[in-house]
Amino acid sequence: MFRRTFWFSSGVAAGVWATTKVNRKLKQLTPDNLAVAAANKAVEAGGRLKDRAVGFALDVRDNMAQREAELDDALGLGAPVDRELPAPRRHTAIENRDTSRYLDRTTYTHNRNEDH
Repeated sequence: MFRRTFWFSSGVAAGVWATTKVNRKLKQLTPDNLAVAAANKAVEAGGRLKDRAVGFALDVRDNMAQREAELDDALGLGAPVDRELPAPRRHTAIENRDTSRYLDRTTYTHNRNEDH
């Protein structure tokens, strides 16, 4: 008799356990829960993608700054700047030049008003 009671209670326990597992799985497969799970996965994927994009942008910025420094050194742009103002220039008076040669069509070969 004890044997039958043991196997009966074991069967009841296994049935309760299996029913509970099936009900939980069915609850997970409802359309609302599937939509929530898909949305959570999309948010996680978006976060990972954003982190990678930010890391890539920082790498690009660092490499760009390094390359600019190399180019500045190669072109001599990194040299210290002389802060002293240059000496003022002396301009000679402009003489009244003869502009008649520009008005003569025989010597002036390029006329901008001419149709091309």
